[in-house]
Amino acid sequence: MANASGFFTPTVPSLRKRINPSSIGIYRSGNCSSEGIFKRVLCSSTIEGAEKLSTFESRAPRLVSKGCKLVGCGSAVPNLQVSNDDLAKVVETSDEWISVRTGIRNRRVLTGKDSLMDLAVEAAKKSLQMAEVDPDDVDLVLLCTSTPEDLFGSAPQIQKALGCKKNPLAYDITAACSGFVLGLVSASCHIKGGGFNNVLVIGADALSRYVDWTDRGTCILFGDAAGAVLVQACDSEEDGLFGFDLHSDGDGQRHLNAAVKEDEMDSATGSNGSVFGFPPRRASYSCIQMNGKEVFRFAVRAVPQSIEAALEKAGLTGSNIDWLLLHQANQRIIDAVATRLEVPSERVISNLANYGNTSAASIPLALDEAVRSGKVQSGHTIAAAGFGAGLTWGSAIIRWG
Repeated sequence: MANASGFFTPTVPSLRKRINPSSIGIYRSGNCSSEGIFKRVLCSSTIEGAEKLSTFESRAPRLVSKGCKLVGCGSAVPNLQVSNDDLAKVVETSDEWISVRTGIRNRRVLTGKDSLMDLAVEAAKKSLQMAEVDPDDVDLVLLCTSTPEDLFGSAPQIQKALGCKKNPLAYDITAACSGFVLGLVSASCHIKGGGFNNVLVIGADALSRYVDWTDRGTCILFGDAAGAVLVQACDSEEDGLFGFDLHSDGDGQRHLNAAVKEDEMDSATGSNGSVFGFPPRRASYSCIQMNGKEVFRFAVRAVPQSIEAALEKAGLTGSNIDWLLLHQANQRIIDAVATRLEVPSERVISNLANYGNTSAASIPLALDEAVRSGKVQSGHTIAAAGFGAGLTWGSAIIRWG
């Protein structure tokens, strides 16, 4: 798994105590051979309790050095486009006021006919098509979202909709606007430490459902979308995740949150018919609460530091970056980080003007457009960074293709 420095070290403590050293030769590649012959680890009588194990090749206990690479991407957005002029009809604002302060001119919003999971599935299918990978060959689905359509998680529904007949593991990752970067690192950990081959990482959010549309400080910022990337196992020499840096600071939660709140007391039955607070009242989430100035200060300070740390762990410098791809939150933040890192504007990927802040979807959405337009090509190195509620932030130095 990943150690604190952002590098991967294969570890298999459960096997080290059980393997008879005299019967197995360990090679520098991390593979094992019962007779000095290079081959994969299989369950055998040299392992105590082997009769209880499957005769299949085990997925988890690996001594194999692997890499991972990004081989497919896709995205999807709702049909309804809401412009700044449209917003000016429902809240006191203007196109100029919004665009000057944020760089946003349009955003896409889910309507009653739309489903976030439909967008996620569409993005996932496009990424599989580009990667030429069959849904049955997907080993794991990671859904990065803070707005699932089921309290217990929506990833399994994506697995079902894709038609993955082998029932691969699927679970949600909740880290707001940092979610997709955490998903990429998690996918790499599963591949390098768990023997997975094809991991689908999806970023999808519908923050429009949690926006106070009378608050011009927040309603102008957010849009809905989904983006996906297929991360695939490869030889360690082809590894496409060079380094990463991840952090969180719960103290900053007060600056950006959508906290649980109890519903108002029912006037007819008191506290929902409860006595002494039981049964508890129904709960829901508040609208997004944000201190924009504090979030801006946090982002322009923490994000460049994180990218520089990831570059150092990767043994690279800013001059090695082909593209800077940040979470699409605010154009001022993107410009400030690029200036700090001395990355020229022509090497910065931004589609914020068309979609607004789409949370965990923003990085894969922008990446997909850049790949399909021919801007990002195979072999290009990308410095990607997410930041947002939690507070959480992180960066990854990746290679496309």
